[in-house]
Amino acid sequence: MARILIVEDEESVRDFVSRVLTMHGHSILTASDGAEAVEMMDDHHFDLLMSDIAMPMMDGISLALKVRASRPHVPILLMTGFADERQRAHNLSLLIEGLITKPFNMDQLLEVVNKALANSRSSSVSVQSSSSQEGTLSMDMSASND
Repeated sequence: MARILIVEDEESVRDFVSRVLTMHGHSILTASDGAEAVEMMDDHHFDLLMSDIAMPMMDGISLALKVRASRPHVPILLMTGFADERQRAHNLSLLIEGLITKPFNMDQLLEVVNKALANSRSSSVSVQSSSSQEGTLSMDMSASND
C-alpha cells in the first residue's frame, strides 16, 4: 500500500491516525511538527502527506507549501479542528487534495485517504500514459523518415 507521512502535534490524534492506517496496510512515518517533517523529507519517500494545520514550529499550511514546491506529485491532506483554519485551508484548494475536520472517525479518515491516493494514482497513470504515447509517436515518426 502507500507510505504516509503523518504530521500532528497532538499525540492521541497522531496515534489514532497511525493505528488506523497501519491496520489498513499502509506504512506510516510520523512527525510532531512541520519542522520535524521537513527534516524527514530529505531521508524518506512518502506517497501522501497528512498534516494538522495548527502546530508549533511550522504550521501545516507552511509545510504543505514546502512539500508542494519540492514534491509536486505528493497529495496533501490537512486536518483541523478550528473554523478559521478550515477557511485558510479552503483558500488552498488548488494546493491540497482534501481537508478533514476534527474530530473524525475511522471511516471518515479512510474515505479521505483512499480518495486522495486514488486521485494521485489516476493522475500518475494518465501522465505516464500520455508520456508513453508521446514516445510512441516520436518513434513512429522516426521510423517513417527511414
